[in-house]
Amino acid sequence: MSKFKIYTKTGDQGETSLVGGQRVAKDVERIELYGDVDELNSHIGLLVAEIGQSISLKKEVADLEWLQSQIFCTGSFLASEPEDREKFKLPKPSSKLIELLESRIDSMGEELSDLKNFILPGGSRSSAQAHICRTVCRRCERKVVRFKKQSSDAFLQEALMFLNRLSDYFFVLGRFVNKKTGGEEKIWKV
Repeated sequence: MSKFKIYTKTGDQGETSLVGGQRVAKDVERIELYGDVDELNSHIGLLVAEIGQSISLKKEVADLEWLQSQIFCTGSFLASEPEDREKFKLPKPSSKLIELLESRIDSMGEELSDLKNFILPGGSRSSAQAHICRTVCRRCERKVVRFKKQSSDAFLQEALMFLNRLSDYFFVLGRFVNKKTGGEEKIWKV
């Protein structure tokens, strides 16, 4: 039985392959975009590690782990041309993503006080990590907007909606985590 090698050496000249095999430079917008989506997924992994031990956040950990799989599906769609997705049987992100995120935002929001001021990221370490996820998610969203201007890929609209709602989710999750872990919410003052 041979082992799978992690290095291929095919990227040594600054190019990589899309899912369909097309070679592109590693600095094109599409690669930047799904690289940032991958970074977001890694930050979510850190958030899961941060809050994973908290009994009061088990539901949120399960949600985050499911979201990581959905983000991976999103990344694979971004790394492929529309005609290659079916050919390679890429799993599509769930059609329930927006619905789930809105439901979770509303559910967590019911336990939080109304916002009357801007808040600063922080409080607890895990809340700060949720805000890092939010800001990386916003960067991904901006890159989808840019990429959408040059592409006719209908999936980009779905990705845009997902990332927009996901960043809202991380904002509320940051506040929720502070409440559940005793982190202090800091109000922005000048």
